[in-house]
Amino acid sequence: MESLARGGTRWKRFAVVMVPSVAATAAIGVALSQGALAASFSVSGQQFKVTAGELDGKGFVQYGAIDAQHGGKKVPVAVSAFDSATIKNLCQSVVVPVPLFGDVSLKLSAGTKAGKPVEAKNLYIDLDQLNADATFTDINIGVAAGDTKYGPGIKKGDQADPGSFAQEADRAQLKDVKQTAWATSAGTFKLSGLSMNVKKGKHECY
Repeated sequence: MESLARGGTRWKRFAVVMVPSVAATAAIGVALSQGALAASFSVSGQQFKVTAGELDGKGFVQYGAIDAQHGGKKVPVAVSAFDSATIKNLCQSVVVPVPLFGDVSLKLSAGTKAGKPVEAKNLYIDLDQLNADATFTDINIGVAAGDTKYGPGIKKGDQADPGSFAQEADRAQLKDVKQTAWATSAGTFKLSGLSMNVKKGKHECY
């Protein structure tokens, strides 16, 4: 039997900030290393869009934080973190305005072949918009961010209050994912079947 506080919980087609994040999105140009990254980094002034057919994450936690852009501007985000995750049919896109040339789109896809999903460990996604179908197992809503028992915990260097609102689950399964994000970091990120292209104009995942 499903329960809002314990057991499996299913939320249909939600689009709010404090919801589980999706997608192991690659922060292009950011080097990833073994284990969680040691500290936060300054985010660019541009968001990127991500879609995924399915994400299956183990050890999930989500908490509120503040990202700092280059130049010092602060942006509020929901940080979704997973101990590990597999993602099918991942797409990431970002549109970069180039002076005197126009928009240039960078689009990445991975995990499109059967039996070869994207794999990530110690995954953190800073997002502010998410649409998906989601099922959670053993979910706790309203736990203090610094006292969670599931997930990798607050990332070192994040501007987050350990006593603030958070939610956690032993497992999070999301389908038909669409999100906008500011940053992603991971301990390891295996992008099976990686494909990337650059085109003039706007060519986004959705």
